Amino acid sequence: MLKTTLLKATQAGAKVLQEYFNGTFTISHKSTVNDLVTEADKKAETAIIQAIQADYPDHQILSEEIGAITSGSSIKWIIDPIDGTVNFAHGIPICCVSIGVEQDGEMILGAVYNPLMNELFFAQKGFGATLNDRRISVSSKTNMANACLVTGFAYQYDQATANPLAVLQRFIKQGLPVRRLGSAAIDLCWVACGRFDGFWEGHLNAWDSAAGYLIVQEAGGKVTDFSGNAYSPYQKQILATNGHIHHDLLKEINSI
Repeated sequence: MLKTTLLKATQAGAKVLQEYFNGTFTISHKSTVNDLVTEADKKAETAIIQAIQADYPDHQILSEEIGAITSGSSIKWIIDPIDGTVNFAHGIPICCVSIGVEQDGEMILGAVYNPLMNELFFAQKGFGATLNDRRISVSSKTNMANACLVTGFAYQYDQATANPLAVLQRFIKQGLPVRRLGSAAIDLCWVACGRFDGFWEGHLNAWDSAAGYLIVQEAGGKVTDFSGNAYSPYQKQILATNGHIHHDLLKEINSI
């Protein structure tokens, strides 16, 4: 039942994303001029929450725009109605709905859906990860020198950790291809399906990574903070890899 509701809510948010993409909508600013929230974010969030509460009115919710709805339930829905809002606002089709389901502090379900590319990533704790219902796994590369990496940056540079430009420079000087897509949820899913071999970022919120990090783990990857400790979506630092190059990337990140 939780999975059914999760997919229903994900589809509800994606429908709004599709309706507004490349259309006309209002845009507001949050922490900085480029930290955006659009009319579509808010409507997608409303549609997602309504879908969840139709089945589970007593569950907790943590969502990017409205914040927390608390209750005595052991289950929490962690929602990013549109991850990659800047991309969305500029007509760049790298954006998605991301929803994670947490029970007693453990992520048990995750869905990330980019309807513009028709890619639905899903994971259930202990049951693996899929892309459009086909099983996925992380890449098998063992040499960091052959890796393709992806990263992201905070809207306010002084909020970032591990000096993101210095870390980026280390990888670029070694000739490694590094991309920046603008959606942490998609970055994580593309690690999970082997398109990227590693992803790091130093300033995320729970809704950015809650679903994606479970998808990476269930696809056979490894996710930690920059100290190599077990990852929690309530911390800012994340390193997600295929597992084989994890130690090498940690070493580079912490050498600054």
